[in-house]
Amino acid sequence: MANAEREEQKNEQIKEMGSVDLEGNQSRHRIKLLTIIGEIEGHEAVAGNAKSTKYEHLLPLLAEVEDSDEIEGLLILLNTLGGDVEAGLSIAEMIASLSKPTVSLVLGGSHSIGGPLAVSAKYSFIVPSGTMIIHPVRSNGMFIGVTQSLRNMIRTQDRITRFLADHSRITQNRIEELMLNPTELVKDVGTLLEGKDAVREGLIDEVGGMSDALSKLHEMIEQERQKKCENR
Repeated sequence: MANAEREEQKNEQIKEMGSVDLEGNQSRHRIKLLTIIGEIEGHEAVAGNAKSTKYEHLLPLLAEVEDSDEIEGLLILLNTLGGDVEAGLSIAEMIASLSKPTVSLVLGGSHSIGGPLAVSAKYSFIVPSGTMIIHPVRSNGMFIGVTQSLRNMIRTQDRITRFLADHSRITQNRIEELMLNPTELVKDVGTLLEGKDAVREGLIDEVGGMSDALSKLHEMIEQERQKKCENR
């Protein structure tokens, strides 16, 4: 009965939060799996039939990861078209501030504000067919056509490019070049990077899949364990 209840709780956690505790590995490392899929939902709810990741769900979960004595590492799976900039940046900053080993894996895509989310982990992977789109900040809804509005958008864009540069091997100037590229996207400016291109540009650490991401995370957790033992 206890096993059945535990399984039901796990299924509910996957359904509602997109997360699960990975158990049963030979090295007995305790890993939290987190998925970021669909649209990043901020202060306004997305359409009812759209897949979304809610930042009010993720922030408490990430705080739990940091505070828990049981969880040793975090694996993040990404397939997102982007969404709310402020919500996306807050999640990315939270992930980047975790003291525990973190690895991200871009599966289908990690576009727009998904870029900072992908690089926020301590090590990042992207599958060969995965994509990342870097483009300028856009405004939804009413836009007041005054200098202050433009200045605020530029500052927001600078926050994004600075975060990307600070958490990867690409420079802020190169990000801005890719962001303003007029030749890559139809009816838009920006750049689409496939797996190996994202690695070549220094945005992502390595091309790989699930086994690579898990192996790297286990390696990082083991190094963290050894470091703690040495400090005792």
